[in-house]
Amino acid sequence: MSESKTETNNPNVINTVKQTDEQCPSAARADDAAAIREAYVSEPVRYSALQVVDLAAEGAGGDDIYRNTVIYRVNDSCLRLAVFNEKYRWHYHPKSDELFIVVDGCLAIDLADGREFHLSPWQSVTIPAGVIHRTRAIGRTVNLCFEELSAETIFTEEH
Repeated sequence: MSESKTETNNPNVINTVKQTDEQCPSAARADDAAAIREAYVSEPVRYSALQVVDLAAEGAGGDDIYRNTVIYRVNDSCLRLAVFNEKYRWHYHPKSDELFIVVDGCLAIDLADGREFHLSPWQSVTIPAGVIHRTRAIGRTVNLCFEELSAETIFTEEH
């Protein structure tokens, strides 16, 4: 089990995160938050500028439990395409908002304060930096996410 701490002035943010290999294998193998952040920042970008991408084809097919691909880099941000059929862990991004746009299926987004959003195709919502949340696919779901490429992700305990 590994533990990481982050500094924050937000009293609604959990500061200590415990992770096990089973819950987050890539994070558990990393020695510290900097290594996790570096792996996230250096994640390969699938397409370069001026390449036309068929997003429907990128999201089609497969029985992925979870796939999250950086499609494009846009300045210091990125467009991700996620295909999944489960829930993701509770987390927050201290310095980056996340814009979710559902392309197919239904995406539930739970907030730690008890609010819940259900997004259908072509609906969107922005989760502000520092807000603890998790995403849940209701059946197979494909969504686009626009966020800072180097967005730090802090995992939290269940809510």
